[in-house]
Amino acid sequence: MRIDLEGGRVVIGGFRHALAEAAAAALAQNGATVAFGGESEADILVVAHPLDLDAAYRPDELIALAETAADAMMARGRGRILHLVPAVAVLAMRRHAAAGPALAAVVAAMRGLAMRAAPTVLVNALATGWIGDGASGDPAMGTHVPLGRPGRIEEAIAGLLFLADPMNTYTTGQVLAVDGGWTAGYGRDF
Repeated sequence: MRIDLEGGRVVIGGFRHALAEAAAAALAQNGATVAFGGESEADILVVAHPLDLDAAYRPDELIALAETAADAMMARGRGRILHLVPAVAVLAMRRHAAAGPALAAVVAAMRGLAMRAAPTVLVNALATGWIGDGASGDPAMGTHVPLGRPGRIEEAIAGLLFLADPMNTYTTGQVLAVDGGWTAGYGRDF
């Protein structure tokens, strides 16, 4: 997928993992200058939360990073914030019952920030399901994915590029789940 980010500044804050690295590469390939860190002068801030479903994770610091960036973006009159979260932020998973509430807090904070930062800043989330090669999700999700296979990083990045695309001007406060239908419901036959 090609989008025009020529001259745009992207900062990726939070955790460095395979999806964050792929996001950086794709955004750079589409013309943006990309840096890892908490710089507030970004046109697009990608907030990368952990994808390993660690029950000890608390998102407060990255939620605060998004809020600080939104304030700076509102002052400049433009910007986008994209949270990268695992799909358990949208639909709890019994195997990771403790991680679900912390990640659901990210979605709730994202929606609140989307309302506060509108109309100048668009704030969304990309929720990924089971992405192959251990990039995201629990392989146990595979028994419940209606599409019957793990996703590829390129498929997740296509969703991220849609949310980052300057032509996409009417999407805010949303979670785009790139999960093979996992969050649509229980995909296993009984």
